[in-house]
Amino acid sequence: MSQRIALIGNPNTGKTSLFNRLTGSFAHVGNWAGVTVEQKIGQLHGKVGQLVDLPGVYDLDPLSADEAIVSRFLLHEPFDGMINIVDASQLERNLQLTLQLLEMGRPLQIGLNMVDVAESRGMHVNLDKLKTLLQVDVFPITARTGDGCDVLLSSIQMEKRQPFELNYGPETEEAITRILRLTGLSRTDRWIAIQYLAGNRIVVDHLEASSPEIVAVRKELETAIGRFAHAHITERRRDWAKQIRHQVIENHNAQDVTMTDRIDAVVTHPILGLPIFFGVLYALFHVTFNWVGAPLSDLLDGLLSGPITSGTVWMLDAVGASPFIKALLVDGVIAGVGGVLVFVPQIFVLFFFISFLEDSGYMARVAIVMDRFMQLVGLNGKSFIPMIIGFGCNVPGIMAARTVEEERERLVTIFISPFMSCSARLPIYAVFAASFFSTHQALVVLSLYMLGIFLALIAAKIFTKALASEDQTSLFIVEQPPYRVPQGLTLWRSTWQKAKGFVRKAGTFIFGGSVFIWLLAYSGPSGFDVPMNDSFLAMIGGMIATLLVPLGFGTWQAGASLITGFLAKEVVVSTMAIIYAVGESDLSESLLPIFTPLSAYSFMAFVLLYVPCLATVAVIRREVGSAKLTWFASLYGLGVAYVVSLVIYQVGRLFGFA
Repeated sequence: MSQRIALIGNPNTGKTSLFNRLTGSFAHVGNWAGVTVEQKIGQLHGKVGQLVDLPGVYDLDPLSADEAIVSRFLLHEPFDGMINIVDASQLERNLQLTLQLLEMGRPLQIGLNMVDVAESRGMHVNLDKLKTLLQVDVFPITARTGDGCDVLLSSIQMEKRQPFELNYGPETEEAITRILRLTGLSRTDRWIAIQYLAGNRIVVDHLEASSPEIVAVRKELETAIGRFAHAHITERRRDWAKQIRHQVIENHNAQDVTMTDRIDAVVTHPILGLPIFFGVLYALFHVTFNWVGAPLSDLLDGLLSGPITSGTVWMLDAVGASPFIKALLVDGVIAGVGGVLVFVPQIFVLFFFISFLEDSGYMARVAIVMDRFMQLVGLNGKSFIPMIIGFGCNVPGIMAARTVEEERERLVTIFISPFMSCSARLPIYAVFAASFFSTHQALVVLSLYMLGIFLALIAAKIFTKALASEDQTSLFIVEQPPYRVPQGLTLWRSTWQKAKGFVRKAGTFIFGGSVFIWLLAYSGPSGFDVPMNDSFLAMIGGMIATLLVPLGFGTWQAGASLITGFLAKEVVVSTMAIIYAVGESDLSESLLPIFTPLSAYSFMAFVLLYVPCLATVAVIRREVGSAKLTWFASLYGLGVAYVVSLVIYQVGRLFGFA
């Protein structure tokens, strides 16, 4: 019989790492709260069963959209048991969630992770005593290395158990009994009544819809104890967790200042933190464009434009293919898809180092560093986490905005996320930076990333002023995991998880787009195989070319590329490769007569800011739930892009940079 096991824990306890170990999944691993924004399901190794990886939460009372997934799952979805992963170095805080799971009475096992971190801090956990006090099996594990994970997996036993009962005081216990009677719930559902009194929004809606009279029970309780019921219950849970910690933790040789503390004193410094962050980004781009990524891309371009192209032509000649088919495959598919594929090495290098920063623990500190600046625009550091994710792809970045607790802040975060320079824009930067800024490629690309962040903060300030109320409060909680050297396998999994979407698009979406664009370039009002300037593609690009003249790139080629870029930003490069019928290396030479360094930079800024791609628009629509807000979020960037590119080009001309 197939089992369904829920994996639950606080954010950043190694929950998703354990999920990968137990299922072999390539699920993404990160170092910030709520990186798992949807359920992930994997098949357990060697067992007939599934493991459901739920978002990291501190409490079953949901503050954000992703946390609500957990309460809805526990209330409404079928499952056979739970694995609660607990951080041994943060035992007291983690046990407050564990208590709520114990109260459910469902089969439960605990994976005690980061025991090594606790030991390094002078804390020894008495496992036997902890097991006795909690009345469940406790398994010490190291999720990153896999130590103990096999034992936990082989010991999964979904045996029935009695709900754990913590005495919350006579008044509260009486209120719990009354709620059970009024709602018709059994004693085994005691945890639902406790969650109701604790203010769990999902449970409140669920119970009050069927039993509105229980509202009076809660009000009577609050009158009797002289405080809010949720505050009383939270304090009792905290006291219980503190008692457990005192009984099972033995302190010895504790370090007053750890290595993590020393590093944090520098990288989260209020003055040095931001320059260090941008310095790290510069180094990342320098390696990507100058040292490693660019040479590898040149090798791949030589392979595509040389042996693969000539081999394809030879095969087509051998089978007697028509000129139309030859032109379609060589000038359309190979030139279009190949124009994007040559940047795969740079994409992989970039994502490798981003994954390294995430898994090392540094990215969690970036949110701390940026919190001061985010507060200035009405948000908090947690809103910067989706922006960081957006450096890889705007789609998961916007989905990660679910971790932002306040609804107005979540909307503002979604609105500004498309300004983050995703990996799809990287091929465009690579072509133009190599063509016009060969000695300063990393600096130019870094400036575009900084421009996106700067304009996103300005937009956030405007939106928060327009949307936020005076009594709005902002909550910022983010875990700071200890620094560690990422493992090779973990790095590969994380890198591949990020980059495979780029490769998949090249093989599907960009393939189809390249064929369609080539057909537009191959045909015109007078028929097929027309001169490029007489093609449908030239007509489409020419429709907006006049509007682009003040920006420095008023040609039909630029206009056509920008229009097709709505499908996917990579298609901008594919379109140019098809228009000029060249490979990546020759494309740079073809652009030199068309652009100047100033107009090239203006073009890159426009690509950074104008409309999001089709996939991003789709996820915005799903997340905001409003067609009107989707139109606004998708189109306001077009006006920002035009103004910014106009200022860049016209001011640059005044200073003689044209």
